Amino acid sequence: MKERSLTNFSDLGLAEPLLRAIEREGYSTPTPIQAQTVPHLRDGRDVLGIAQTGTGKTAAFALPILHRLLQNPGAAPARGCRALVLAPTRELAAQIADGFRAYGRFTATSVAVVVGGVKAGPQIAALRRGVDVLVATPGRLIDHLEAGVARLDATGIVVLDEADHMLDLGFLVPIRRILKTLPAARQTAFFSATMPPRIGELAAEMLRNPAKVAVAPVATTVETVSQQVFFVEAARKRSLLVDLLAKPEFARTLVFTRTKHGADRVTRHLESAGVPAAAIHGNKSQVQRERALAGFKAGQTRVLVATDIAARGVDVDGITHVVNFELPNVPETYVHRIGRTARAGASGVAISFCDEAERAYLRDIEKLTRRSLNVAGGRPAAKAEAPQADAGKSGEAARKPAKAKRFKGAKPWRDAPKPAPRGTDSSPFKTLVREIGTRKAA
Repeated sequence: MKERSLTNFSDLGLAEPLLRAIEREGYSTPTPIQAQTVPHLRDGRDVLGIAQTGTGKTAAFALPILHRLLQNPGAAPARGCRALVLAPTRELAAQIADGFRAYGRFTATSVAVVVGGVKAGPQIAALRRGVDVLVATPGRLIDHLEAGVARLDATGIVVLDEADHMLDLGFLVPIRRILKTLPAARQTAFFSATMPPRIGELAAEMLRNPAKVAVAPVATTVETVSQQVFFVEAARKRSLLVDLLAKPEFARTLVFTRTKHGADRVTRHLESAGVPAAAIHGNKSQVQRERALAGFKAGQTRVLVATDIAARGVDVDGITHVVNFELPNVPETYVHRIGRTARAGASGVAISFCDEAERAYLRDIEKLTRRSLNVAGGRPAAKAEAPQADAGKSGEAARKPAKAKRFKGAKPWRDAPKPAPRGTDSSPFKTLVREIGTRKAA
């Protein structure tokens, strides 16, 4: 579909209270995903939207949903909602709800959040009254449905945000259970930064003649993010991180690890080196996660160490750097991680640490994004050090192990741990425990 030439939000045909709210938020020109998506959703059509993270997808579905609710006034159903938005993490759910409240500030639209990790009482009370917009993670919503606290038979609009992850193995079953409770005659929209072919097929099954909007090549990264890779031994990663964070330009840095324990270890190392840091992952309580995120947003903590729970749920202005302390074993996750910087047209830097065991992950990332990362500090350490490691062998014997490892038997992408089935809302990015045994402790 061609990109619409729109220079003002008033061109989108939105209700006047929404235009006032947009002006209050300081928005001027719609982003491409907003310009192309809002008219379809405003008119009641299903949508499959693909755009880079940080390009305004929340407003792209929140604004037309609010418009439709205003154009079709009515009381919210008791124990139910008029519009439902499903998100993979608590943080992303809270962020989406904040967006609805901001855009609907000059309306009487009610918004509620249903997520795990917090007391269910306030959620039950909100559902009992009925809400216009419900933002939920799948696990807790199913709990309420099974308990008879919630019902979705009067819900007319449904959005799956981060649909590629929502429909992955761990979420497909609960999503199907939720969709079965919804009316057949409904409007449905999927939004994501990536859409692998298999997930696209599943989306096609659940959408009715959708308008397909792709404002950037699937799985591409934002051009304003400078991407670099350091080839470094696993044991040296923490000291390299401390050295980088000593530079003043690392003003607000988000560091990603693959495991929860790894996040805690990195955080402790940084604090022992005099670098204030906080960790956020699935083993933290919701209060701890909110406190860590609030401190990061306020600038009280300039380093936040996170598992991939934050790859799709942290929207913090002014993140200068994203550091992949460990490369993700799912290449699409890389796109979401580095999308935490360079948001809303700003610039940012993404730095990845790559040890020998992670070379296959790097190749997968570069294949997916169709670009090579800039190498910082010269050639990969493993290639430069290979002759020294085999110095005691003859020339032919010294070359064979490297050749066999690179081209034949022990292919790292076969020996590396497989991605774990993803869970529900408390820890949707679980990594298999055996992964820890395949690598040196970070």
